[in-house]
Amino acid sequence: MRRLLVLLVPLLACCNNSPVGAPDSGPEAEAGPAAPYTQMLLDNARITSISSMPNYQVATADVQLTGGPFASVTLTVDLTSTCYPFSNWATDKPPAGQNWPADCDAYDRNFEMALLDPANPTNPGLELVRAITPFGGPEEITQDVTDAFNAIGSGDRTFQITIPTYSDGAGQVSGSNGGWNVSAQLAVVPGTPPRNVLSVQSLIYTSIPAAQSGMATSLPFTLPPGTATTTLEYRVTGHGGATDTTGECIGPADEFCERTHTLTMDGQPLATMKPWRTNCATFCTQETNDAGYGPVGSYCEQNPCGEIASVQAPRANWCPGSETAPFTYNPTLAPGDHTFAFTISTIAGNWRVSSTVYAYGN
Repeated sequence: MRRLLVLLVPLLACCNNSPVGAPDSGPEAEAGPAAPYTQMLLDNARITSISSMPNYQVATADVQLTGGPFASVTLTVDLTSTCYPFSNWATDKPPAGQNWPADCDAYDRNFEMALLDPANPTNPGLELVRAITPFGGPEEITQDVTDAFNAIGSGDRTFQITIPTYSDGAGQVSGSNGGWNVSAQLAVVPGTPPRNVLSVQSLIYTSIPAAQSGMATSLPFTLPPGTATTTLEYRVTGHGGATDTTGECIGPADEFCERTHTLTMDGQPLATMKPWRTNCATFCTQETNDAGYGPVGSYCEQNPCGEIASVQAPRANWCPGSETAPFTYNPTLAPGDHTFAFTISTIAGNWRVSSTVYAYGN
């Protein structure tokens, strides 16, 4: 995976300090919750690698749910690639002298889904899903986002998918006009919330570069009155193709590096770990391409355009074609001001980091 140019996403801090799920008064309350519905966000939108084109590395959609509070809200995102199946190459042929169809992105890329607050464009985005695209293949992501939307309520938000896709102008290692197609929808069931979520706050959503190696990042936040329990999410993945001499890496940094992450809450230890995935081989069901088009020989069904050894290699908390779940913690915190901090021991490339705090009432 080549070093990724990751877009810095503006922040979302969406807070609703009132308990969610209290019954309304009047005729609408007597009628009961509204009927379930589906809101389409993106319908086969093209995310392109050409900076002069619409949807350059990002696709967005406005979202405002009605009928809240919600018993459930489920996000489904479908990613498709023009690289695969290889039978498509019969009509979508590589240009003369090139190895890939022009519109094919054969690499694995960051694949992130977030909510932005247009009323507060300088705030960090609320990351809903962290994933990585396959090497040139399809992927489907399904995520429960009920608590986030119950905390937001009826506020306007922008749903954003980021894939920092690139082109190879010569068409040798990827397409000369590569990109991805995405569809996204929300399945909404109005009704009694499963949890009494008081607020959701995005603390950070950015990339941590080598210049911040070993430096603590402190993130203050305030829990609303009535907070009984909290959940902290910490999402991290290592990226880049830098050279590292620490002995902590099996390949270019920080994609293939085991780094120590130290977390604290209000100055007290919360966790110390090395985010590292060793199950990437599960995303390689080997097949053989004998269609007469595309790369000849063995390939991974889930990552059809990647070298098998690369698909299966351990990585810095991610695998090609896979979602990266957050590390979650439930510190005992009272309403009021607090500070979450993290330190990454060594960085030669970069780490993609987000952190979110949910506050719940009884």
